[in-house]
Amino acid sequence: MKQSRWIDGKKELLFGPFAGFSTKFLKNGSVMDLPKSIELENIKPMIFAGLNNIQLTRYLIQQVRQTPEDRLAALREYVPYAKMEDWELLDAGQRVQVIKKDEDQGGVLEFGTEVVVAEDGTIAALLGASPGASTAVTIMLGIVPKCFKESSQTATWKNRLQEMVPSYRRFLRDSDELVIASRVRTHQALGLSANTMAL
Repeated sequence: MKQSRWIDGKKELLFGPFAGFSTKFLKNGSVMDLPKSIELENIKPMIFAGLNNIQLTRYLIQQVRQTPEDRLAALREYVPYAKMEDWELLDAGQRVQVIKKDEDQGGVLEFGTEVVVAEDGTIAALLGASPGASTAVTIMLGIVPKCFKESSQTATWKNRLQEMVPSYRRFLRDSDELVIASRVRTHQALGLSANTMAL
């Protein structure tokens, strides 16, 4: 995948991603994060999740073993004249894969996104696949009433949310006018040309 991005005022071309492996749960975490998380009750699900996904496991091992020359060869399929000295390998992000117990399969990998909220609403965590811009707002709007049960029901909060997200608690499929208004607002916010707005 190739993407053009402005980074520190310069237009750069990104290529990848290449899969990696780390025992850290956060980019700045400890290499002991994974070993410390292993307990008697989760060893079985971890083993079965690996066995049930042999192809994925093999793919990840191949990715981790790639040399700089291997990555350059993959890049040259899209940019034939790419030179090693023109490219820099960077860590793009860190994600912890969720493994769940399963009565039938022992353990399964979860590829979706799951939000876990404490009963008292004092903390919430997003587990699983990294959400993009298309899902981030929906996820946050779902967390608000769980973490702020009383406040989110007041007129002040409802009005403020409606102001920030005019389509909040409304279905775009029910109103052509709302669809058009939403697209116009989005184009204005992003500074896009009206010519790119297909209705």
